[in-house]
Amino acid sequence: MNNLRRLKLRHLEAFVEVSRQNSVSRAAEVLHLTQPAVTRTIRELEEICGQPLIEKDGRGIRITHYGEVFLRHAGTSLAAARNGPNALTQLNYSDGPMVRIGALPTVAASLIPQAVKAFLDTGLRNRLHIVTGENHVLLDQLRNGELDLVMGRLPAPENMQGLMFEPHYRERVVFAVDKNHPLAGKPQISVNELDAYPVLIPSAASIIRPFVDRLFIEHGIPEPEQAIETVSDSFGRAFTQEYNAIWIISRGVIAREIESGQFVELPIDTRATVGSVGLNMRAGETLDTAAQCFAEILMGLSEQEEVRAPAH
Repeated sequence: MNNLRRLKLRHLEAFVEVSRQNSVSRAAEVLHLTQPAVTRTIRELEEICGQPLIEKDGRGIRITHYGEVFLRHAGTSLAAARNGPNALTQLNYSDGPMVRIGALPTVAASLIPQAVKAFLDTGLRNRLHIVTGENHVLLDQLRNGELDLVMGRLPAPENMQGLMFEPHYRERVVFAVDKNHPLAGKPQISVNELDAYPVLIPSAASIIRPFVDRLFIEHGIPEPEQAIETVSDSFGRAFTQEYNAIWIISRGVIAREIESGQFVELPIDTRATVGSVGLNMRAGETLDTAAQCFAEILMGLSEQEEVRAPAH
């Protein structure tokens, strides 16, 4: 116990850096100390611990078994010690509580990055927390107080209990392929042609899946033989580009790719899938200043959003 009272932050810093660099001399350079000073500090630490932590290995050094065990705790302790002052600094700059935003993929790649940048430009220092996921999961988190706002499509009436929805703009689902896909640029597409390729469709729990199911019925399209259910935009982009897939997705998720020409919309009339996109909030609850600011930024950006592609 008496030895432990001698343990100082400099002992942990020296040992962790020596372990990271696997060299006393390089650790000394990083710590802006002399090599003898670092060696002396390590020797003091070994005396405190009562075990050898570092030993010679040829011309170099290596961490002993005791050192490996101690390193796990030393690294954790050092990180905690450094994070303490950082947390206090954040308090000095913070004007209030964290703003917690849920976003469906349709806005996570378009509106939300713009809104975050605009929020940072206001000078408010509230920390932002952004999460994405399926609509029902985000709405449950909103009801439970885990989120302050959820930006996405208008939920079904049965999912609106305790919530209110403020519409901002309208958006539709599209059938998209890579620019090099065999169907890209064709003026007409038959059902048989669609069935020749893997099709990415929204998962059963996603908010746009009912729109897609109705669209299949209206166009007489049977369920694709090579259907893959996903709400992952990163997987969707990669698979569509590499494997001649057809991606059925909200246009906002891939608006940049469509505008750049990387993805091409297939000539399938999807006007029936147009739906409102907006903010979900807890009914009867007043947002704090920062959350209200973020909501107003989203509202302003949403006014610029349109269903830009012509309906087929």
